[in-house]
Order: sequence, then structure tokens, then C-alpha cells
Amino acid sequence: MKTRTKSKEQRTKSKEQRTKSKEQRTKFWKYLFLTTLLLLLAANCLLLTATFAAEKWPGVDETVVEKVAREHGREARAPLINTDQGDLLLFVFLLAGAVGGFIGGYYWRTLVEDRRQNTEHRVQSKEQRAKNKE
Repeated sequence: MKTRTKSKEQRTKSKEQRTKSKEQRTKFWKYLFLTTLLLLLAANCLLLTATFAAEKWPGVDETVVEKVAREHGREARAPLINTDQGDLLLFVFLLAGAVGGFIGGYYWRTLVEDRRQNTEHRVQSKEQRAKNKE
């Protein structure tokens, strides 16, 4: 008889646990959906504001630089390297990232290793140099 009552108790406990976990999952997805919706709404509002502001306020190049250039008798001309065409600007950033990554990888141990272990690269005092010579 005792085993039978235990199994009934275990069954009711497991059923309660399943309903709790289902409620928690439902609550999680509800909050996730609401958070995503709120973020999308905020992003939409910010992008629309930026679009209307661009028409209203021209950039620094147009208002300041071109104005000063006209006052001094120089008109705007095409840039020497025009990065607005195609993917040239993207390619320049790709090259800079590759060079930076190569340099960071080459000197990785120097960058992250403990300074106490790496004594050969330190500046030594005159007394330390004298001890090392002996």
C-alpha cells in the first residue's frame, strides 16, 4: 500500500512541476515577444526621426567647409580617392582589420602574458644590469 501512495504523490508532484514549467515557458516567450516588439518600435521611431532631420539640417561639410572654401575662392571638387563608389570603403576597412588582426596575433603572447614572467622585455635599472652581468 505504501508504494502505491508514494507513486500517486510522485505523479501529482511531477504533474505540478510540468504545469509550472509550462507556465514559466509561456511567461518567458510573452516577455521576449513584448521586449522585441518594444525594441523594434523604438528603432523605427529613431530611424524616422533621423530621416526627417537629414532634410532639415545639412552636414558640416555643406554648411561650414564649403562656405569657407567659397569665401576664399575655392570651389568644391571631387575627392582624390572617392570612397563613395561601390565597396571601396568596405574594402579599406577590411584591409585595416586584417592588418590589425595580423599584428595582434603576431604579438599575442607579448600582449596577454603576465609581465612578471616576461622579464627580458622590461627596462632594467643599473643595479639589475650589474647583477645580470655577474
